[in-house]
Amino acid sequence: MPIWFNPDITADQLRPLARNTMLEHIGIELIEIGDNYLKAKMPVDHRTRQPYGLLHGGASAVLAETLGSVASSLIIDLSRFSCVGLEINANHVRAVREGHVYGTAYPLHLGGATHIWDIRIYDEKEKLVCVSRLTVAIISKEKQQ
Repeated sequence: MPIWFNPDITADQLRPLARNTMLEHIGIELIEIGDNYLKAKMPVDHRTRQPYGLLHGGASAVLAETLGSVASSLIIDLSRFSCVGLEINANHVRAVREGHVYGTAYPLHLGGATHIWDIRIYDEKEKLVCVSRLTVAIISKEKQQ
């Protein structure tokens, strides 16, 4: 059973979210949505490498925060709530120099006030590159006014 507010949502419907954002700038593409996960890919190129030619750890963090934040926004009623990142951590396990990396976000906790996501990033050979955890705050729009 899907965890999404709109269980019929597709990855194609999510792609316009990238327009005029960091996602578009560094080439992150939301590529797959399952019953309880969201997957994206990101190029390892001049936009996402650090000066020594390796995938920048900050780019991995951007991919992880994107996946968790978008996933949280798909669970809540956006007419009543908004969501913002509270905390992210990332452990960089393996270097990548070229190609693409693929991130997948799975929920660890889906509460009324917070969501916690486990995000795993792999290279094209399916070797683990980064493990990240993101905590997202769910905020009532009533309280924001």
